[in-house]
Amino acid sequence: MAQEHDSAKSKHFVLTHGACHGAWSWYKLSTLLQQAGHRVTAVDLAACGIHPSRLDDLSSFTDYSEPLLQTMVSIPPGEKVILVGHSFGGLSVSLAMERFPEKILVTVFAAAVMPCAEDPKFFISKLYISNGREVFMDSKIKEKQDNPNQLPSIEFGPECMSNRLYQNCPVEDLELAKLLVRPGTDFSDDPIYEKIITKEKYGSVLPRVYIVCQDDQFGPEQLQKWIIEKSPGTELVEIASADHMVMLSKPTELFGVLQEVAKKYN
Repeated sequence: MAQEHDSAKSKHFVLTHGACHGAWSWYKLSTLLQQAGHRVTAVDLAACGIHPSRLDDLSSFTDYSEPLLQTMVSIPPGEKVILVGHSFGGLSVSLAMERFPEKILVTVFAAAVMPCAEDPKFFISKLYISNGREVFMDSKIKEKQDNPNQLPSIEFGPECMSNRLYQNCPVEDLELAKLLVRPGTDFSDDPIYEKIITKEKYGSVLPRVYIVCQDDQFGPEQLQKWIIEKSPGTELVEIASADHMVMLSKPTELFGVLQEVAKKYN
């Protein structure tokens, strides 16, 4: 009887990584969720992880987010998932919320970009200006003017990863990241940002949970809380000593938060 009860409470988690990363970054959390009886789909966005596309193959933010959108298409009618977005992955998750509001039980933003339905383009611009270029340290940044035929891009440098992203992670995870991260872009010129979300669709997907990482050196705690202020009604959860890569520095604590989300929302 207890086994049936546990099965009834199992959920389907769809995990979306941040810029330059991949589904591999969820390996600890995926294991914990599956051991608890949940189903997990960790998505490689286009030109990330082991996805076969290269950055130069992409022409839009929609192209980049297409693997997540296709995952949502595959969700059977009547089934709802828990969407989890990390960092820049919050924007792809937001696009999925806009396109498939009926398929989402709850959305969790982990140190993530969470756009404001009132003015998404201003919000995104404000986020990047507030964060500042200095946070990228030794990362390789290619501006569009360097080659007008290519997207602007960033490739995280080892000092940036060590000091801004992975400073509280086991050294093995930092070394893994150095091997697996790929160049990325924010598609800042994409006109979709003018209409990426609406109050009618994106705004209807409630509840939302935002996880603040208290030792995040990439998107500081005050910036994360400013994001939450722009979306009243968002549930706030804080994880102490979590760096930006919370799924690797504090996987057990993040798992605990998601377990509570799974129990609370049906």
